[in-house]
Amino acid sequence: MFNRPKTTAKVLEAICQVKPRRFYIAADGPRPDYEGEAEKVRQVREIVTQVDWPCEVKTLFREKNLGCKVAVSSAITWFFEHEEKGIILEDDCLPHPDFFRFCDELLEYYEQDERVWVITGNNFQDGQWRGKASYYFSKYNHCWGWATWKRAWSKYDVDISFWPAWSKSSAWQNLHFNSVEEGYWRKIFNRVYSSEINTWDYQWTACVWYHGALTATPNVNLVSNIGFGSDATHTKTAGHIHANLPVFPIGEIQHPSEVAVDVEADKYTFNEHFGGKRMRFPSSLIRSIVSKLVPQ
Repeated sequence: MFNRPKTTAKVLEAICQVKPRRFYIAADGPRPDYEGEAEKVRQVREIVTQVDWPCEVKTLFREKNLGCKVAVSSAITWFFEHEEKGIILEDDCLPHPDFFRFCDELLEYYEQDERVWVITGNNFQDGQWRGKASYYFSKYNHCWGWATWKRAWSKYDVDISFWPAWSKSSAWQNLHFNSVEEGYWRKIFNRVYSSEINTWDYQWTACVWYHGALTATPNVNLVSNIGFGSDATHTKTAGHIHANLPVFPIGEIQHPSEVAVDVEADKYTFNEHFGGKRMRFPSSLIRSIVSKLVPQ
């Protein structure tokens, strides 16, 4: 968490409902050149330390601002210095109560399965049910509310030092459905490797893919990102299609019969969530022509 008291209070309220026995709280420090931010950071820390259930609380409160890349990734590393597995929420990711039960059960179920690295609470299938179970497997490790194990996070590389060699490999090429998807992620990872993007989550995606790992994805959305807006770090479009998505109960958890990527689900995710269908020729060409014809 960082500087958003209102969203933080809502997320804490959701955590209070399940009363975890151990609670790790990490907060980045204020930026000195942002007026009023120190007070917001203070308010956030006051809110999250008001735990009113029997609980072991550990805090990591930064005095100086480290930024998204270092603050978040180092906080998760700190967490796994104490735990073998756990659930991770940021200050704008509001979970349904079933999210915790879903994570708990799957953290236990796949604890020894090296193929599975992530349990996400996010579903961007627009109501489409994938397979016959309560969840399916994806290569996409959405992190608006998620869980993992120390065994997986120990392989995290914040600098994706493997990228130059991996980007030239057949493994990288075979990971993608088509050249549009490959080009989209190549551009992003190039920028991450060059330190043009101050974040931590693209690196996590790269690490999950590099090691060929999978993400358990619920067939209903279990976490809503309530943080879209001008005060966000990255999700600044308040009316974004994925802002404030509704959440639903998951019911009794049924496990899939096999651990394998649902290819159609992942194609849909890229096309709809990441905008892949808008990048394809000829629609991209038409947009380019229109932009040149319409007076600016």
